Amino acid sequence: MQFITYECPTLEKIAIFVDVQNIYYTTRQAYGRQFNYRRFWQHVHHQGDIIMANAYAIDKGDEQQQKFQSALKHIGFDIKLKPYIQRSDGSAKGDWDVGIAIDVLEAAENADTIILLSGDGDFDLLLKKVSQKYGCKTQVYGVPQLTATSLVNAADEFFKIESDLLL
Repeated sequence: MQFITYECPTLEKIAIFVDVQNIYYTTRQAYGRQFNYRRFWQHVHHQGDIIMANAYAIDKGDEQQQKFQSALKHIGFDIKLKPYIQRSDGSAKGDWDVGIAIDVLEAAENADTIILLSGDGDFDLLLKKVSQKYGCKTQVYGVPQLTATSLVNAADEFFKIESDLLL
């Protein structure tokens, strides 16, 4: 009796990082609509095995925001929150850039693909680093007219957030 063995292709390991505030404000500004996280998840899920999916947001404590965060959890995202800080001059603070960068660098050792949802050009060096040091493929999803050119150029692939990814 002869046995035939087949090589099973290994699934690509994908790590997703969402700059929630950036995606919210850029889709609202450009289209007056919200991003469709469920459709995005379905699209990415077909590319491989999602080993990590973090959504970084600011916690204002309002009920609508908590419902949104619950929906993200239901889809499969881990939610990371920072408190909303209102300064005495009226400005607000709630920046996740360093936290996202640390998590991306830590995940890069175990991921084949890093997917970043943001238009923030500050992440261009991060994408170059994980590509060079860990050999990760990098993808960025962003609103075309509101995504930094340096970020688009740093990514292996840029996916435009347009009507097919909006509610």
